[in-house]
Amino acid sequence: MVTAYDVRLLHKQEVAENTLEFTLEKPQGFEYRAGQFGDMVLPASTGLTESNNKHGFSFASAPFEDRLRMTTLMRASAFKQAAAKVADGTMVQLLALWGEFVLHKNPATPAVFLTSGIGITPVRGIIAQATHEKAQHRITLVYVNERPGQAAYDADFRQFAVRNPRFTYAPVLAPALDAAALRRQADDLALARVYISGPIATVNALRAVALAAGADEDNLRTEEFEGY
Repeated sequence: MVTAYDVRLLHKQEVAENTLEFTLEKPQGFEYRAGQFGDMVLPASTGLTESNNKHGFSFASAPFEDRLRMTTLMRASAFKQAAAKVADGTMVQLLALWGEFVLHKNPATPAVFLTSGIGITPVRGIIAQATHEKAQHRITLVYVNERPGQAAYDADFRQFAVRNPRFTYAPVLAPALDAAALRRQADDLALARVYISGPIATVNALRAVALAAGADEDNLRTEEFEGY
């Protein structure tokens, strides 16, 4: 069931190159699972209409955190340009809740998260929550970027790796990832539930790499971002 919430945009900050994070009030009683997403609807004061005032974003925040965070790679779209100019403290609307890109329940099955760039957003919430809950899943994150500045939440993941002995953070600086490199970073790939998120082109490319590296196609879970 989708519910509309009126919430305040608290602040914005850049978390990687050309990557903007929006922090929103968390509605009282709002519950979600790490990895899910909602729509942010901008107010009429932006000049946008119902045809372009709404965009879906994964929650980069975790359910235990007291605020909601949504993050996007900035583009020339009317929505994103307007969102960047909305003043802190402005009321916006949140439509939620959607998504099945969530950590599986059986801790005996390892989890491998494979993404690049903006695809990291739902992963940040999932791993933050798993660390907070002291989940027993063995989790590996392979995060591919061409330059260090493109890696959103890098400092968070390094902290999670210190706090969570079952989490391995494997940042990869390269224009692309091949099957051999992936096998070096995730040696339990054939047994793992493999999660791939990001724009459609990113998901398709990384899915092919995961299969070539030995991932079980039946254990692949993907989240494709629209608007890229």
